[in-house]
Amino acid sequence: MARVVDLLGDWWTPLVIRDAFYGVRRFEDFQRRLGISRNVLAERLHRLTAAGLLRKEPYHRHPPRYEYRLTASGLAFFDVIATLMRWGDDHLADPAGPPIQMVDRKTGRVLRPVVVDEVTGERIDPRSVEVRPGPGFPEEHLERAQREQRFSGLPPGPMKG
Repeated sequence: MARVVDLLGDWWTPLVIRDAFYGVRRFEDFQRRLGISRNVLAERLHRLTAAGLLRKEPYHRHPPRYEYRLTASGLAFFDVIATLMRWGDDHLADPAGPPIQMVDRKTGRVLRPVVVDEVTGERIDPRSVEVRPGPGFPEEHLERAQREQRFSGLPPGPMKG
């Protein structure tokens, strides 16, 4: 999570990605829609391109102009955007309702994203989840993490909520 928060850890970056999902491609269009300064937008687009969520494609040679398109990694980030939107709709929306709705193109039905297990398709209940070190967990940090009880069952057994 720390790496994701480091990538997104400001107000503008998730909004740039959101607008890319809405079909925004060009620098001027991002700037106009978001009301973001040119230097901040340039830095965010550079960061998202360097991280592999966006790719630059030229659309004009003289002067050079680029479009920013979602990569496979960027498209996979939709799950995060959809989950953030759902949480905001459930917990922060105006009493009149959410400002934006995701709708199935075929049926017109309003979509309400949830987190499901990829294998079973079942909704994940956080109370039934526990965490443990994965294959990429640094060996040199394992003993300390266990000593600090990060992975030793605190909270006891499944997450409590």
